[in-house]
Amino acid sequence: MIESTIENTPARTDPCKAAPPAHPRPEGHDRYTISEVAAFTGLTAHTLRWYERIGLMPHVDRSHTGQRRFTNRDLDWLAFVGKLRLTGMPVADMVKYAEMVREGEHTFEARAELLQRTRRDVLERITELQDTLAVLDHKIKFYADARTASERP
Repeated sequence: MIESTIENTPARTDPCKAAPPAHPRPEGHDRYTISEVAAFTGLTAHTLRWYERIGLMPHVDRSHTGQRRFTNRDLDWLAFVGKLRLTGMPVADMVKYAEMVREGEHTFEARAELLQRTRRDVLERITELQDTLAVLDHKIKFYADARTASERP
């Protein structure tokens, strides 16, 4: 268990340390077509091609006929990109992050800064959503109390 950085919330397991989802095929036999990756990830083939074109996907291997062949490592990267998308990170920042990954270890500090900035944004959004939830809960209780009061004889 780790301590949560959000005040007044219980400690919980770090989701980044959870076991990754099982891959459809074992290492060494992990050559997926674009349609298989689309089915597995929920992304469209068009989106996968676009990710490659803008530099968000690392180099994708090709078969001797030119078909893209994705690996388990590509699936892991796409899962991470999906998490970045959920944070609201701009695509330009995701591409910048991908470029830094390809540049190597000397970009660790810059990558960490980008992720820390994104984390701060996510925490702000969580706070906004918690405030919004409190307003909704208050209104729901108001209507439940009003309904109960109108049902009394």
